[in-house]
Amino acid sequence: MKATTLSVLAAAVLSIAAPTAFAESKIGFVNSDRVMREAAPAVRAQQRLEKEFEKRDQELQRLGKELQTTQEDLERNGVTMAEPDRRTKERNFNDLNRDFQRKQREFREDLNQRRNEELASVLDRANRAVKQIAEAEKFDVILQEAVYASPRIDITDKVIKALADGK
Repeated sequence: MKATTLSVLAAAVLSIAAPTAFAESKIGFVNSDRVMREAAPAVRAQQRLEKEFEKRDQELQRLGKELQTTQEDLERNGVTMAEPDRRTKERNFNDLNRDFQRKQREFREDLNQRRNEELASVLDRANRAVKQIAEAEKFDVILQEAVYASPRIDITDKVIKALADGK
């Protein structure tokens, strides 16, 4: 009986105190996807990646075109070619295809690794900026994922500006 009375009393106290506690809390929201797209450090990171991988991408495109040309040549002229010439062309095509696929896989792996490194750096800076804003403006909670967030609590623009200012 005592446990039931205490439970009812605790529930009554919480129902009175909880709305007050939530009303006094200051909550903010950051759209991390938008920060990673629009913040100056994220844009610079993307530009660095594009520049760093530009030559390899062009090489892959060149190999892809060469592969396509070889395949079209085989399809068009394979029937009329002498058997040894056709086998040689097919072997060259298969070697080129294997080389293309290997280079393409290495390119994707290297690009993903570098992208993750760059984004981790940007994310670290963004988290520091969020923490500074939260402390300066006395936020109790800053959320990064939400189904819905009111524009009134959205501090994404402040974070993007803080990153642009180098904070």
